[in-house]
Amino acid sequence: MNKNKRMSDLPEDERPYEKCFKYGPSVLSDAELLAVIIRTGAKGEQSIELARKILHLSKLCNGILGIYHSSIEELMNIKGIGKVKAVQLKCVAELAKRFRQASVKDKLSFREPRIIAEYYMEELRHEEQEKLMLLMLDTKSQLIRERVLSIGTVNASLISPRETFVEALKNGAVYIILLHNHPSGDPTPSREDIRLTNRMRQCGELLGISLLDHIVIGDNNYTSFLEEAMLCDREGDE
Repeated sequence: MNKNKRMSDLPEDERPYEKCFKYGPSVLSDAELLAVIIRTGAKGEQSIELARKILHLSKLCNGILGIYHSSIEELMNIKGIGKVKAVQLKCVAELAKRFRQASVKDKLSFREPRIIAEYYMEELRHEEQEKLMLLMLDTKSQLIRERVLSIGTVNASLISPRETFVEALKNGAVYIILLHNHPSGDPTPSREDIRLTNRMRQCGELLGISLLDHIVIGDNNYTSFLEEAMLCDREGDE
């Protein structure tokens, strides 16, 4: 019979389970780590071979980051990956992101644009659409809550300051920070970015909730309105 090839088909010193048990997970390659998670391959191939296919799936970036940017449907297009395995892989990718964020969260200063940008960089730099986030802070500039305001092109005329500040007031925020990505990788603020920032800043002043910054995330770089002294009206903006 033509059965799935399993870990036991490999020589003992090449089996990811045994290697991990003997030497620890750090010695495993990305493909071996994935092979442990998916457990079995498709008919006629071992799980390690299937893992390599997963790592080369994404057109945006090869390797483990590709899992984060591949949809469940795209993963299921690989022979041997059904709905359960696809969901498991997406959950592993999400856990990896949350592990990274949790490891630095207690040290995070929401008064330092560079640290904020680094914290959200991996979450936003590979997004294919613009995602605008609202960060709500307390009197000590500690994060109370974050919320996605919009997904798609950031347009000041489509984003409601009323909804934004109702959310901020509901959560007892004293300060807010806007954060969004540019899929092009260039974090230079657009005219709409500037228009939106000024609109939110002016509304915040009326309500007693200060806009501390607007940070635009690029590909391993960022622009901070605070650092660039851009938290003020610009000629030609409303």
